[in-house]
Amino acid sequence: MTGSDRLPIAGARRTWAWLRLELRARWLGSTFAALVGVVGAAASVVPAYALGVLVDRVKENAPVSAIVPIAVVIVAAAVVGGVATGTATYLVGRVCGHMLADLRERTVARALRLPATTLERIGKGDLLSRVSSDAAAIGKAATSVIPTMISAFLLGVLSIAAMAGMDWRLGLAGAVAVPLYVAALRWYLPRAAPKYAAERHAVAGNSQLLVENMQGVRTVHAYRLEQRRLRDIGDASYQVHDISVSVFTLFTRFVGRINRAEFFGLAAILVVGFLLVRSGAATVGQSAAAAVLFHRLFNPIGMLLFTFDELQAAAASLARLVGVADLAPDCGDDPDGDDPDGDGVGEPAGAALELRDVRFRYDGGPEVLHGVSISVPAGARVALVGSTGAGKSTLAAIAAGILRPETGTVSVAGVAQAPDRLRAHVAIITQEVHVFAGPLIEDLRLARPGAPAGEIAAALSAVGALDWATALPAGLDTVVGEGGHELTTAQAQQLALARLILVDPAIAILDEATAEAGSLGARTLEESAAAATRGRTTLIVAHRLAQAAAADRVVVLEHGRIVEQGGHEELVAAGGRYAQLWRAWEARTPTSSSR
Repeated sequence: MTGSDRLPIAGARRTWAWLRLELRARWLGSTFAALVGVVGAAASVVPAYALGVLVDRVKENAPVSAIVPIAVVIVAAAVVGGVATGTATYLVGRVCGHMLADLRERTVARALRLPATTLERIGKGDLLSRVSSDAAAIGKAATSVIPTMISAFLLGVLSIAAMAGMDWRLGLAGAVAVPLYVAALRWYLPRAAPKYAAERHAVAGNSQLLVENMQGVRTVHAYRLEQRRLRDIGDASYQVHDISVSVFTLFTRFVGRINRAEFFGLAAILVVGFLLVRSGAATVGQSAAAAVLFHRLFNPIGMLLFTFDELQAAAASLARLVGVADLAPDCGDDPDGDDPDGDGVGEPAGAALELRDVRFRYDGGPEVLHGVSISVPAGARVALVGSTGAGKSTLAAIAAGILRPETGTVSVAGVAQAPDRLRAHVAIITQEVHVFAGPLIEDLRLARPGAPAGEIAAALSAVGALDWATALPAGLDTVVGEGGHELTTAQAQQLALARLILVDPAIAILDEATAEAGSLGARTLEESAAAATRGRTTLIVAHRLAQAAAADRVVVLEHGRIVEQGGHEELVAAGGRYAQLWRAWEARTPTSSSR
């Protein structure tokens, strides 16, 4: 596991356990790929053996016609070997590709369920590097490195067996190189694994810096931080560069040990072959075939060992993906989404929302909510108001299942809900609304895949967005988001409210959803929000007190505690904290626009 500033990384034992389980789940495809690979390796050995027979025939002055059957065997073996090896490569890549696809989906699914506090702490760079560069490293290994390694391993085993079949002493001579290969690996692997892990960690840190600066580019420009941020990125890039150079240096030393093993292995076969031929224990053809077989292993064994370089990188990346996929969810998942309570019942009969004795702190910091209890009856609208830092957004995030309270419960229709299952009943809209790149209609369908165009138009109409949406250059098919048509802040919020209607949750939470639209835009958005939440149990974090005035009940938070609650008129008449806020609001807001 890594430190608290990074997502976890699975250990070697857990990574191998995952790999074994995945192969066991795909045992039929894996077994068939292995058998085809054995056929390909066996066919690759035949030409060298046939060449030895040809040498002996020539030495015996056999007629030219004796060469024909040997040539036929060599050609047939080459064709069978090529087809089988290619097929095995495809099959192995297919099995590995499916495993990677499943792992990547699990990783992204788990990442999407991470608490907001975790994502804020670790940043997005580490997560993005895992689902992009790490997945790419594994994908490369799955489609090229692993099939090559399996083919080289099988060819090596069958070649040694073929040499031993001609004469056990030739096989033993060829096996002299094996302990030298093993020694080279034992020297290399313990040194390489930490370096590759460090390299992936450095790449993640560099990605984090790039993401932060791209997202905060306006702030960087505003404070003239360009040179400082460029130096930070440069330092991080140099760190990646230095680690990569040290990895390559280590690899070149590994190559020298591999070449040494090849030299001693081939020398042993030539010396033993010479002695056997001189004593009459073996033929010239057998000795030549053994030497050719071993020499042919230089390339595949070299590839087998050299690709450990890429395999180490893929293994480090695999551990990072498995680490995220293994993160314990907040609660058991409900893949069908039709039984969020786990009791055989779908959506609760009522939609009342209740938070009881909720306490919360961010990452071991001071407590920001101190035993808060709020009840929102089914179909009611309750507004949260208070000063900045009072804990309103934190409480809303807990009610939406985004944050897990330190103590206390959140209930829907009287049934306590864990965060994962709470999200099946609650939808939240904040002031930070993202417009996804693509056609506007597909952006809306993210809320309900496959929603008919008529329902989408009705949702847009309900929030007052249909006119401007149909007036876009291509109507609802207009590409919006990054690289497309830019929507205003108010339009983006209306888009989010239309998504809310399509999701049709039992409970809606609006966290200052009109705060960034300006006075005129906020008034329009308040009408849109009222339409989208009509008939729903609604909790509103009210930036504009006009929203609180229109709510059924107002809850006033200060320093993480409820200081008063009641109806708007009641609280104004009481002359407490809410009355102070209301007077300040009226003093800077025209009466005509405050209601």
